[in-house]
Amino acid sequence: MTERTVVVTGASAGVGRAVARRFAADGARIGLIARGRDGLEGAAEEVRTAGGEALVLPLDVADAEAVERATQRVEDELGPIDVWVNDAMVTVLAPVHELSAEDVRRVTEVTYLGAVNGTLAALARMRPRDHGTIVQVGSALAYRAIPLQAAYCGAKHALRGFTDALRCELLHDGSRVHVTSVHLPALDTPQFSWCKTTLSNHPQPVPPIFEPEVAAEGVHFAAGRRRREVWVGGPTVWTILGNRLAPWFADRYLARNGYRSQQTDQPILPDRPDNLHRPLPGDHGARGIFSACAHDRSLQLRLTKRRGWLLGGIALAGGMLAAGLLGQSLRRSSD
Repeated sequence: MTERTVVVTGASAGVGRAVARRFAADGARIGLIARGRDGLEGAAEEVRTAGGEALVLPLDVADAEAVERATQRVEDELGPIDVWVNDAMVTVLAPVHELSAEDVRRVTEVTYLGAVNGTLAALARMRPRDHGTIVQVGSALAYRAIPLQAAYCGAKHALRGFTDALRCELLHDGSRVHVTSVHLPALDTPQFSWCKTTLSNHPQPVPPIFEPEVAAEGVHFAAGRRRREVWVGGPTVWTILGNRLAPWFADRYLARNGYRSQQTDQPILPDRPDNLHRPLPGDHGARGIFSACAHDRSLQLRLTKRRGWLLGGIALAGGMLAAGLLGQSLRRSSD
C-alpha cells in the first residue's frame, strides 16, 4: 500500500478511524470521508503523524452527488484511487415494533446505500483503468441477524447481496478490479455511546469484544490480497458457520440472550443525543468505552493472514504421514 491512494468512509471515528491510521503507516494518500468535521480533522492529524497524506472531505455518504464530487476531488488532488473502503454506518438499537419507518430508512441510506454510492463512484474510475480494490466492511451480522438491530442487520445483508452480484459481473467482464468483504466481530467503538436507542440501559457490543485496530488490520490485509472475503475474529467464524449448521438453534439462543448481552447494567438518560441524523460535535477517536474488556489482537486473524503457510504445513504433515504409512506397509509386505 506504499504511496497508494486510499479512500475511507466513516473515517472520523471507530473502525474507519483505525483503518485510516493503518494505511497511513504505509505512507498512503488518504481521502477521509465522514459527516463530522471535528473527527475528520483529528483523523487527518493522526494520518499525517503516521506518515501519510490526508484530504478531509466532510459529507454524508447517503448523498450520491456529494460522494461523486468528493471522489473526483480525491483523484484530482491525491491521484488515481487504488483502494476504496466502505465503512460508514449508523444504527438504531430497538425492538422492531419500536422502530419508525424513518429510522429504518436512515440506517439503510447510510449503511447500505452509502456503500453503494461509494462503490459506484469508485467503479466509475477503476473499471476504465482495470485496476483497484473495493473493500466492503461487513459484519458477522451480515450472515446472522440478531434482535434489537433489525435495521442494521438488514442493511448489512443487503450489502452482501449487492457485493456478491457485483463480484460475478466483474468476473464476467474479465476485470482486474477486485471487490472483497471483511466481516467483523463485536468491536469497542464510540457507536454504542451515540447510537439511537429505545433501551433503558447503555448499549454494548456482544462479548467477546475486540478493539477497532484488529478490524483495521483485517481491512488492510484484505486490500492487499485477492480473497473473496476475510473473516476477522473467532466469534465471526463461529457465528457464520454456526448459523449455517443450525439457524434454529441460533434463533432460540438469541431469543434468550440477545437482549441482555447488548446492554450494560447502567441506565441512560432518556434525552441522550444520538448521531442518526447528524454528527455529534467533538473528536471521539477510534475506541469506545469498553477497552477494559476488549481484546487488542486475534489469533484467528493471524492464522487467516498466514493461510498459505498453514495449508502448506498441513499438506506437508499429511504427506509425511502418508509416506510413513506407505513405508511401514512396504516393510510389512517384504517381511
